[in-house]
Amino acid sequence: MTELAKSQPTTSIPHPAGYRPAAEGNHPSLSFGGYRSTSLRAPSQAPVVLRHRLTEVTGPLLTGDIGPNDNDLTTQHAGEAIGQRIVVFGRVLDSDGRAVPNTLVEVWQANAAGRYAHAVDNWPAPLDPNFTGGGRVVTDAQGNYSFTTIRPGAYPWGNHHNAWRPAHIHFSLFGRSFTQRLVTQMYFPDDPLFDQDPIFNSVPDPAARQRMVSTFDLSATRPEWALAYRFDIVLRGREQTPFEEPHE
Repeated sequence: MTELAKSQPTTSIPHPAGYRPAAEGNHPSLSFGGYRSTSLRAPSQAPVVLRHRLTEVTGPLLTGDIGPNDNDLTTQHAGEAIGQRIVVFGRVLDSDGRAVPNTLVEVWQANAAGRYAHAVDNWPAPLDPNFTGGGRVVTDAQGNYSFTTIRPGAYPWGNHHNAWRPAHIHFSLFGRSFTQRLVTQMYFPDDPLFDQDPIFNSVPDPAARQRMVSTFDLSATRPEWALAYRFDIVLRGREQTPFEEPHE
């Protein structure tokens, strides 16, 4: 596991209305005070566990055909994407630190102005016709992955008064089928918006939150081209990366 950013936010921005500290643990609960939409979509009763059928446990691997520009979000269009180029890289590991190969890793994100290329995102920030913000890659035999992209901007999201999401990149990891999917978010070091963001703070353990924060890596930075950030993803165990779905 790489050493992740350990600095704590020094901002004095107040927590949003309804915010409450979470209990201990790595993963957020399905309903979290201060994150308004969870009260609308969280189940009111315990979920029913359904056994996997044969097609769900023997289906094809979800690696698919990866295109030459699928992991370079800056070269997927005819023109040049606007913003600060970055390289996001790391390894996917199991609870014992062993590599997890052949895992489909997908990312999606806002552009440099903090706007998604999505029909329902209509806040007045410019769209970039040369950046749609989606990519994918399959981990190699050592569990390595790498994306070239643009550093996303913060954006307002209406959760509470003057609410802004910290800059982040969404990650989705697939195992052998759609029933084996984990979703998380990667943040950037020393973001001043951490303290007032209920999504970041919905992760119960403060130490676990820091496992969602990438580490700036000067040695991996491409001279005169792109800054580099390392983000290792641990699937299980005490040092696991927090995911949106609680799992053991």
